[in-house]
Amino acid sequence: MVRGPDRRRPESARGQPLSAVSFDDVTVTLGRRQILSGVSFAVEGGDFVAVLGPNGSGKTTMFRVLLGLLPIHGGRVAVLGQAPRRGNPQIGYVPQSRRGAAQLQFTGFEFLLSAQGGSRWGLPVASKGDRKAVEAALERVGARDLGQRSLSEMSGGERQRLFVAQALVGAPKLLLLDEPLISLDPAYQRTIVELVRDVARERGIPVLFSAHEINPLLRAVDKVLYLGNGHAAIGSVDEVINEAVLSSIYGATVRVIRAEGRVFVIAEDSAADGHMHEHDH
Repeated sequence: MVRGPDRRRPESARGQPLSAVSFDDVTVTLGRRQILSGVSFAVEGGDFVAVLGPNGSGKTTMFRVLLGLLPIHGGRVAVLGQAPRRGNPQIGYVPQSRRGAAQLQFTGFEFLLSAQGGSRWGLPVASKGDRKAVEAALERVGARDLGQRSLSEMSGGERQRLFVAQALVGAPKLLLLDEPLISLDPAYQRTIVELVRDVARERGIPVLFSAHEINPLLRAVDKVLYLGNGHAAIGSVDEVINEAVLSSIYGATVRVIRAEGRVFVIAEDSAADGHMHEHDH
């Protein structure tokens, strides 16, 4: 696969560049189901990677492994040169679901401050450093006005902007975003993607951004990581989203149709779970 553009990356003790994320023959099993089966890939520092695949393909599972929340059952994983661990301050994370966020009475500022203080919701006492970090994150995502508003009064797009700000508190070296575009209209999808892209480029940090389809991400991505049937492929959009690669991943016939600037990915076998994407291209 073609590598993304060279950017400054951390180095090993021998002076060799370290991948920001690496999976080496990784297997993950949940219950009786094998979610990932001998998966290997690497993400370099500064790469913006779209993580694609149908529901149940392992996108969220992969993020949970990187966050140290799930064990692996074979292989090796490294995150910024180290084994995954819970509460890694070098990772900024936007989870797929924020159940109950729309009912929270906390202001945006209080919500972000809670990320600095763990379970101390509301944080009656916070350090000047914490407050400055929150103010800087709100400023960077253009959400200073959201700092004084209740989450219950915000639109879905405004809350998602706030969640991105929360992921930026503490100047992380890796961003993980698990389907942050769900339920957003196209305009806000574009806003969130451009925001994450710009921050990542400014700071030279890698991004793993999962989504159901590539369309909203095309102007931002360096690579695509496609998960399906326990397997994975990584490379440019053209290298990965094609019939040969996707049919190999699924072990079934997959058609890729390009028409009028769009790409349709259609699984023609039940083994591929009837999966279909529509992509601008």
